Amino acid sequence: MEIIIAENYGLCYGVKRALKITKETRRKKKEKVFTLGDLIHNPQVVADLKNQGIEPLKNLKNIKEGTIIIRSHGISPETYSLLAQREIEIVDATCPIVKKIQKLVERLAKEKEEIILVGNRTHPEIKALTGYSQRKCVIVENETQAKCLPPKKKRVVLAQSTQDLFLFKKIVAALIEKTKELKVYNTICLSTQTRQRSTSELASQVDTLFIVGGKNSSNTNKLYHISKRILTNTHFVEKAEEITPEMLRGAKKIGISGGASTPPEAIEEIVVRIENSLKHRTQKQNIVQCQS
Repeated sequence: MEIIIAENYGLCYGVKRALKITKETRRKKKEKVFTLGDLIHNPQVVADLKNQGIEPLKNLKNIKEGTIIIRSHGISPETYSLLAQREIEIVDATCPIVKKIQKLVERLAKEKEEIILVGNRTHPEIKALTGYSQRKCVIVENETQAKCLPPKKKRVVLAQSTQDLFLFKKIVAALIEKTKELKVYNTICLSTQTRQRSTSELASQVDTLFIVGGKNSSNTNKLYHISKRILTNTHFVEKAEEITPEMLRGAKKIGISGGASTPPEAIEEIVVRIENSLKHRTQKQNIVQCQS
């Protein structure tokens, strides 16, 4: 039995930075500390932050004091303005890559370009970007929606930072048929693209693959669908306890990959769970860290 861990896994730079800022803020502040929404999309990490006295807020109602941390996904200009009207200290932990996309969308909106945002319309990053576009953008979630758009002379298209590169390419191809002049900005972050590539490679090497992370995590969901396209026997789990012996039956090579908001200890727990589930087998287990 061989357990192979993807070359690129664990917390990305933007998530590590947000966590560091949040924990440092908690140490410095005596008053209440909040995050506007979940800091990152991982239930275990959010629960741990709650235990440290860092509460996520669903909205700004009845909040009149304390410190609010802007999560890694960013917020809209309107939300910034609303916060500025209150006696609340703001600590911005928006991912720098997301910040660059926000500035790009803001500039494109001033140039009066029709902006196509490829992403999940309910995701906080896309909601914030919509604000930077002055509500002039068109959100496209899939290829079918792109094909239904009317013909245009000019368009620009960019993506949510955690978008599936394969899907983005298909949507761009559909837009080319609908647009005379199309400007394409590949705003999928390098970390996301690297993780998608390493997960794809791993899916082609193993019998069973576990994608580990929060079910509400966009980038982790993308990894799951990418792997599922290659390997039917792909499982999406948040916790080690979700793994059953049936998932492991017949597998000689088991792969593990995780999203950008999945802490390394979650991967370690998955390895232990698999090892314990396979104790009745006579063959040795070999744990390998994938290398490029």
